[in-house]
Amino acid sequence: MEAALRDSAAKWLADAVQTGGSAVPFPAFATPRSMLDGQRIAARVLDMLDLPPRGLRLASPTNGRPVPGPVLEGRVLKDGSTVSMALLRYPRVSAAVVGELAEDLARRGDEIPNFATLHPAIDVVSWRLPEPPTTGALAAADLAGLGFIVCGKAKRMLPMRLRISLAPTGTWRRGEEVDLEEAMMAAALAARRAGGLPRGAFLVVPLGGSLEPEAGLDLHASFGRLGRVSARFE
Repeated sequence: MEAALRDSAAKWLADAVQTGGSAVPFPAFATPRSMLDGQRIAARVLDMLDLPPRGLRLASPTNGRPVPGPVLEGRVLKDGSTVSMALLRYPRVSAAVVGELAEDLARRGDEIPNFATLHPAIDVVSWRLPEPPTTGALAAADLAGLGFIVCGKAKRMLPMRLRISLAPTGTWRRGEEVDLEEAMMAAALAARRAGGLPRGAFLVVPLGGSLEPEAGLDLHASFGRLGRVSARFE
């Protein structure tokens, strides 16, 4: 894909990131055809907006393939935060875990990263595109659907099997067992392919099923030993 076409797509997306949407159609001629092109477009968006990434988020699969995208400082919220539905487009919400790296993640290697802390989290997906993407390339270009990440209290522990649940506050839902170590290894592999990450960066992995939020919804996510986190939508 030519650089000029990537710039056309990135300019549209950068405008949409700033304004929450664009009044002009997405340039179909600049649609990325490969995951690499999508990632290059996303990187160009961040350059245009002078937004350095804080880490990597491995989003839920699009057509069976997990999609890597950036973590942005201003999109990480505290436990109990309220998220405005007016800021979201085609939103989906899922439980997630945030790992803060205790040391640099080198480009080469196949071992589990060393985490200073893990955080329970709620991952909020939102798109800038006129419709949710149907390909991994488009999803990657649109920052892998990054909306917000509501991040709970840090805990020092190793990635392990956890039983997680996501439900409206005041209700109970049986948790789903997930292998956090496997999920974090997949995110680390994506980060290594992208060149590695520095100490203090975040690796974020959404886990389990998702739901569509609506105004007035209070959500809580439970992660067993890792703790709990909540968010409200209005």
